[in-house]
Amino acid sequence: MTEYDIYQADAFADEVFKGNPAAVVPLQEWLPDETLQAIAIENNLSETAYVIDRGQGKYDLRWFTPGAEVDLCGHATLATAHILCTELGATASTLKFATRSGELVVSRDGQVFMMDFPAYLNRQEATDQIDLIEQAIGVWPLEVWSDAFLLAILPDAGTVRELQPDIFRIEQLRHHAHDGCLLVTAPGDDGFDFVSRFFAPGVGILEDPVTGSAHCMTAPYWAEKLGMSDLSAFQASPRGGKVQCLVKGDRVILRGQAVTYLRGRISF
Repeated sequence: MTEYDIYQADAFADEVFKGNPAAVVPLQEWLPDETLQAIAIENNLSETAYVIDRGQGKYDLRWFTPGAEVDLCGHATLATAHILCTELGATASTLKFATRSGELVVSRDGQVFMMDFPAYLNRQEATDQIDLIEQAIGVWPLEVWSDAFLLAILPDAGTVRELQPDIFRIEQLRHHAHDGCLLVTAPGDDGFDFVSRFFAPGVGILEDPVTGSAHCMTAPYWAEKLGMSDLSAFQASPRGGKVQCLVKGDRVILRGQAVTYLRGRISF
């Protein structure tokens, strides 16, 4: 039987039971992919992050949902940086993660972490998806765009907050695009520049509480729409979470906090 440390942190939150929980498992070397996937299924969180310390502030990082390995995950990267700095003794001013999306750099200012992520700028209109999305969410989108995810623009924040989608119909979108991942957004309220929600049943997540990678698409969209680069966002899931976004050309800087919820050991 082998044992590994495991941590769980709530990301994009400054108190437990808020934001988006992610598991973080430090490793010395990669386990077989099927084992990494099995642990993620057992954890049953939207993401489990696996991290290997390569020295001098450099790390290898991978993310798994209960359904698949993913190319980019913001909240689990934030959770990983938080655990490295608060639990595992990392002292470097910047942490560099080698990932499937290239090198991601995370810096720290007190309790706030800044994540330098790629911006999704290659949006294409997806008018052929409007009927399917309307059937899935019960609202006719003002616009639909396609890039890393399907992005539906809704008329107002109240519509986003009150949405009661048909998850089965969203999952069926995977036959058309993006593994059945649907991102909805609208102009903000309560002092936020925009709000959003993210549904990804195609990769085992009915609704993700707070999705860093989704803001790599919504932040550039709203930066262009509103004519501003520094944006305050709220992901209006039942748990909810705040994300500060700075759009800089082809990069998005996501700022947020995390808090440790669990420290433990897994064995198998």
